[in-house]
Amino acid sequence: MAGYVMELRKLVGSRPLILVGSTIVVMNDKKEILFQHRSETKEWGLPGGAMEIGESLEETAERELFEETGLKAKNFKFIEILSGKHLYFKYPHGDEIYNVICVYLAEGISGELAMNDGESLDLKYFSINELPSQIDERAKLIIEKYFI
Repeated sequence: MAGYVMELRKLVGSRPLILVGSTIVVMNDKKEILFQHRSETKEWGLPGGAMEIGESLEETAERELFEETGLKAKNFKFIEILSGKHLYFKYPHGDEIYNVICVYLAEGISGELAMNDGESLDLKYFSINELPSQIDERAKLIIEKYFI
């Protein structure tokens, strides 16, 4: 978890926080979408995470993409900012958040897939017609809204 969020958690415990972050959709040449099998929740989700102090949303996307997948993008195409009560999430350890998510499509991908930060059990591309069964609700919302 990000340093800023860890500092907040020391003050407020597991009570709900509003967290701003970026989620990145990565597509390969076959139009398959990259999913991350998350170690915390055991669900498949999209790469992304919380903004750190002083970062822009695009810088957050760039950092999170590299930390979680080993990939870099030449450009991040803005899709939309999502927020609202339907983006509430409670982690298995009890921390509660309301997400404000800036969704980006990564363009011009380079690098090799690598799980660098301990947040992933696996990284895998899936076709729209064969998505993983245990998909994170936030990822499901993004894929259904913009890519199906």
